[in-house]
Amino acid sequence: MSIRNDLRYKYSTLNIAEKLIVINVAVFIVNALLVFLLSLNANFFVQWFELPKGFMDFLIQPWSLVTYSFFHGGFMHIFWNMILLYFSARIFLNLFSSKYFLNVYFLGAIAGGALFLLSYNIFPAFSGVNSPLIGASAAVMAILIFVCTYIPNQEVRVIFFNVKLWHIGALFVLLDLIQLPMGNSGGHIAHLGGSLLGFVYAKKLQEGKDIGSGFEGLMDSFVNLFKRNKKSPLKTVHKNKKQSAKSNGISKNEHQKQIDAILDKISKSGYESLSKEEKDFLFKAGKE
Repeated sequence: MSIRNDLRYKYSTLNIAEKLIVINVAVFIVNALLVFLLSLNANFFVQWFELPKGFMDFLIQPWSLVTYSFFHGGFMHIFWNMILLYFSARIFLNLFSSKYFLNVYFLGAIAGGALFLLSYNIFPAFSGVNSPLIGASAAVMAILIFVCTYIPNQEVRVIFFNVKLWHIGALFVLLDLIQLPMGNSGGHIAHLGGSLLGFVYAKKLQEGKDIGSGFEGLMDSFVNLFKRNKKSPLKTVHKNKKQSAKSNGISKNEHQKQIDAILDKISKSGYESLSKEEKDFLFKAGKE
């Protein structure tokens, strides 16, 4: 029992990206164990969650537009996706809160899946091909391209060299475009869908528009369905937020202006140009 509680505690201390990595790895291990222990076909369990190519098949399992992103075809598939997610998320979560991260991640998965469906049902080149879609690649690409677009001139260390983020983003997109006719076309199309979502989301956010606010509201409404009997904690949180705003003596608009000014500085000069106070302020704002 103590081991179980210890695992719960450790899980609770992880950031949102690390939690998603744990969930993806857990799904991969559970699926592998079921196949091994029950001598099942490798696709027996996955087929209910993968995104099918056909529209009619999709209508039978619409949840697959999201669930496909939690399943992977092999160890290297999940390994590289999780590695890329981990490093992209470290940059993302230095700038924005977990809610923004979840918006970009899941909207990236949905955009990638939607482009996959449209492409396989519109373009004649894909007729006769029956390969469903699995993998978190579209969601991961959305996170990567978001940060590459939002702070394009920020440099990161890649082995022995410093490389600007926009160079990394451009390379990944170019590789997907080049590999489209070479195999796994559905996967590369999904990558491009996720990349497009990340690019547009970042550009709109720079203009002060959060295109994920509607999705966030939808998810909040869904979560609140399971919290209807917990009214008092919600009231307490609401009061605490008001008290916190008053005690700081800063209005919501002024607070957001400070955040925007810091993010604009990052976009122009990079994250390392921030003072310690600015980094602390941004970190605390991301936790709210």
